Amino acid sequence: MNSDFGSDFITISDEEGNDFVLEHVDTIEVDDMFYLAFLPTDMDEDDEEYGIIILQAIEENGEEVLASIDDDARLESIFEKFAERFASEE
Repeated sequence: MNSDFGSDFITISDEEGNDFVLEHVDTIEVDDMFYLAFLPTDMDEDDEEYGIIILQAIEENGEEVLASIDDDARLESIFEKFAERFASEE
């Protein structure tokens, strides 16, 4: 995903079949794995219910897909790395 040409948007579906449009805001590499940060497009600036969504790029059946991070400690660690990057950009 290249930000040189503007924002990237994806649509994901949850287990119940609900679709959500997300805006890709950043990607980092940690331990040879890529993690992508997204924001919901339907999020209001004052809405505290939503937050950053972090997905991991994995290979599945020879194809790159995005997956949730099941390890809470790993997710927290990756979130902190994104938070540091966002803070340094401000």
